[in-house]
Amino acid sequence: MPWGFDLRFFRKLIRLLLSLVLVALVLGGAAAWWVQRPLPQQADVVDLAIERGESARDVAQGVAAAGVQVPPPLLYVWFRLSGHARDIKAGSYEIKKGTSPAELLDMLANGRQALRQVTLVEGWTFRQFREALARADHLKPDTAGLSGAEIMARLGRDSVAPEGRFFPDTYIYPKNTSDLLVLRQALQAMDRRLEAAWSVRAPNLPLKTPDDALILASIVEKETGLAADRGQIAGVFANRLRIGMPLQTDPTVIYGASEANGVAFEGRLRRAHLDTDTPWNTYTRTGLPPTPIAMPGNAALMAAVQPEATTALYFVSRGDGSSQFSPSLNDHNRAVDQFIRKK
Repeated sequence: MPWGFDLRFFRKLIRLLLSLVLVALVLGGAAAWWVQRPLPQQADVVDLAIERGESARDVAQGVAAAGVQVPPPLLYVWFRLSGHARDIKAGSYEIKKGTSPAELLDMLANGRQALRQVTLVEGWTFRQFREALARADHLKPDTAGLSGAEIMARLGRDSVAPEGRFFPDTYIYPKNTSDLLVLRQALQAMDRRLEAAWSVRAPNLPLKTPDDALILASIVEKETGLAADRGQIAGVFANRLRIGMPLQTDPTVIYGASEANGVAFEGRLRRAHLDTDTPWNTYTRTGLPPTPIAMPGNAALMAAVQPEATTALYFVSRGDGSSQFSPSLNDHNRAVDQFIRKK
């Protein structure tokens, strides 16, 4: 044959290539079948934590170590061949029974972490916030045993009292997150809300700083039984601050007798409480107390910086959540007789 062409060698080469193609098709079909099949695992849900800097090989080992019955080298090869090995993101994941290798990689590459949530309620104190965080699902209690001052130091707010500094809201967090992360989110949220409120404060407001607004807002939050009364309650306190009249608000007295010492208030407010001087007793002291007394929501913040114009200096609960407002002490005493003493 010309040029030394060997037909038998050529035929063998063709057969070899066809065999390789067939093997590749078989392997490819098997791989396509495998990546869509559920990975066996005993538990209904397997927790997987991926730390920053872990390689695809580390992740494959971690999946097997967590309780998924899969050869790590095989899973690693799938990660590499998929082209998404470098897209795998750190975080906390839940692998549910029936998850396939393809679904697993899709979850890890897109960072679909296992999320939980905790709701922090308007009007709660810092102590109540901490109790809610301690009860929250899969939230690491890194602040357990720390004082309020120590927590604020961890958050970079040395010498700032924690009361009132965290915005009440529902916070979503990855499973097994530190409670410090949630507190930091709530702290930053309150910073933003307070800054926004202070920027639209009314002229001639009897408050000097955003902190003053936060303190007043916390009082308004605790005194408000009906949302429609919130602006007028803030207006009463603003009027009192302008003329140097004591605020005389029971929630501040209760705070000084209990929450300031880290305990819940037990029993009823009595004359002895009103006569016992503390920095938060607004019957024995004029002006605002030294710290907020609770965590105010946005509506209370806005009421504090934009109080309703009113001539009232007094208000008393009607017993149905609403308040009766009075411009004079005589009117107020008549309202007290009507709604309190006769009952």
